[in-house]
Amino acid sequence: MILLFANVSIALTNCACSSDNDTPDTPPESSTIALSQPSVSDIEADRATATSLLTNEGKVSIIKKGFCYSTSHNPTINDATVEINNAGNTLSGTLTDLQPQTTYYLRAFASPNNGSPVYSTESTFQTAEKQESSELDNYTPPTYADNYTNMAGWDQRSQWNLANVHDPTVVLAEDGYYYMYQTDASYGNAHEAGGHFHGRRSKDLVNWEYLGGTMKGLPDWVIPKLNELRKEMGLGEYKQPDNTGFGYWAPCVRKVRNGLYRMYYSIVVPGTIDGNNSWGERAFIGLMENDNPANNEGWVDKGYVVTNASDKGLDFYVKPDNWEKCYFKWNAIDPSYIITPEGEHWLIYGSWHSGIAALRLNPEDGKPQETLPLPWGNDTAISPYGQLIATRQMGNRWQGSEGAEIIYNAQTGYYYLFVAYDALGVPYNTRVCRSKNITGPYEGSDGTNLTQFGGEMYPILTHPYKFKNSYGWVGISHCAIFEDGHNNWYYASQARFPENVDGNAYSNAIMMGHVRSIRWTEEGWPVVMPERYGNVPQLPIKEEELLGNWEHIDLSYSYGKQKESDIMTLSKDGKITAGTWAGKTWSYDAAQQILTANDIKLYLQRETDWEASPRHHTIVYVGLNGTKTYWGKLQK
Repeated sequence: MILLFANVSIALTNCACSSDNDTPDTPPESSTIALSQPSVSDIEADRATATSLLTNEGKVSIIKKGFCYSTSHNPTINDATVEINNAGNTLSGTLTDLQPQTTYYLRAFASPNNGSPVYSTESTFQTAEKQESSELDNYTPPTYADNYTNMAGWDQRSQWNLANVHDPTVVLAEDGYYYMYQTDASYGNAHEAGGHFHGRRSKDLVNWEYLGGTMKGLPDWVIPKLNELRKEMGLGEYKQPDNTGFGYWAPCVRKVRNGLYRMYYSIVVPGTIDGNNSWGERAFIGLMENDNPANNEGWVDKGYVVTNASDKGLDFYVKPDNWEKCYFKWNAIDPSYIITPEGEHWLIYGSWHSGIAALRLNPEDGKPQETLPLPWGNDTAISPYGQLIATRQMGNRWQGSEGAEIIYNAQTGYYYLFVAYDALGVPYNTRVCRSKNITGPYEGSDGTNLTQFGGEMYPILTHPYKFKNSYGWVGISHCAIFEDGHNNWYYASQARFPENVDGNAYSNAIMMGHVRSIRWTEEGWPVVMPERYGNVPQLPIKEEELLGNWEHIDLSYSYGKQKESDIMTLSKDGKITAGTWAGKTWSYDAAQQILTANDIKLYLQRETDWEASPRHHTIVYVGLNGTKTYWGKLQK
């Protein structure tokens, strides 16, 4: 327990009284009893320790002794008391059930066998402010290791927690568990022993139980559907021995209603269209349903939803390395699913090619609302496959954006489209844009219309970074966005170790699941906390806690580069005395938990310091200023 003695005062008065005015005269034998004015120590919000010395020169028989206390002057044994049973002359006891920040009056007393109580001179003390930090003192941070290579094998999966997470999707189910599913990926491909689209679950977003695969093998409909399309294209049947080499990518799970959950998933077909020098084969998005995700094997496949569509007719003989002019307009991977407030169901999907598309669904079966024609032709012919809602570069089909996630926030009235940018190994970073309508136009924080014109999307939410005393993290994107039913929002994604950590040539394949809290700026933009969620008690943050050194990161975009922290110091006089903002001022709005530094609003939260050894709680911030994002962590 930490005691803040600065908030405590002890006043010892000179009230010289040995008995109450309203009690009988003290018998002669009691006059030999004396008690020193009590001293008070170890004062907390609800307790304090009192000490007094008893003298009894006449050796009078004493039947009771101790302390009495009250919020009124001259307390008696009819008020709250603490009896002391020791045989010595030192009385010491703990006063309990006190109220915080309250003035108490205290006297020691001794009751002789045949007489009225004798009282000491009165003491006065004030209890401390209630120390909310006591919850923080008892906080136990997560202890699982980020470098999990010594337990990466399939036979050790019960220890994985958030190890081996890639492209997660998260849903809060009616049983109170958060269920997470993911792309088939793991360190050393350990997951291959257990099927596809693996799941895990948690009640607290910190401790996760591994559940295993939800799909045992390639769905029965994939090869027949592929060959149906190939026949229409004038091609022979697709042949792949043992159905190997298929990609199982990026599921998206949503609760439709109690008793119905839908998982959209991607199947990527290996090889090229004609087996030679043509463009690569297509991908499919399929659908599974479950009435209870606690039954991990209860996912029932509902079949085909959509495939890649091309606006180039059957001219698929584009050189495979001519990325800018690739054959397909829409790439049928990375689904995200949303039910609008009006009850419309939409599938948001696509990657790298022309951008992100929106496809309306039939609520009853989760399939496209409009009958899909053959997936090739001109723009008009393939329009039922979806409409563009965001792109990085108009007219360029190799643009480094994928992994869309769509959510609606009723508090702001906006749809938010989260997108992964760049290559996934190291440069991966997360952007977000928003719109009042599900189909756009979507705009970034700088006003760029990403639906009609395309462009760089801002703000940046995550980026490769490095706090001190760590290797830091890279490849942080392809996120899931979800909330707890009480408007507390979270961001989940994979993150990777940098390359060649500790001489490990495969360290970049270490993929740890990261869950982070989201705060919303006053302008209605989501911002993601720099440290991972660790279930730290969210007690109010006081201004005096902010003094000292912070690790400050300018998270401005830099392709493939870890942004490293420097030190920013906040002094008591409201000045910033170190770091890139040195010479500027700071202030604090405790009600909103917003630190304003260099005229930039930084949103605070208590989180785990994952780089500390041992880990402990700290305070972090995230700020947004135009297209710039800032992360920070208080050094403790």
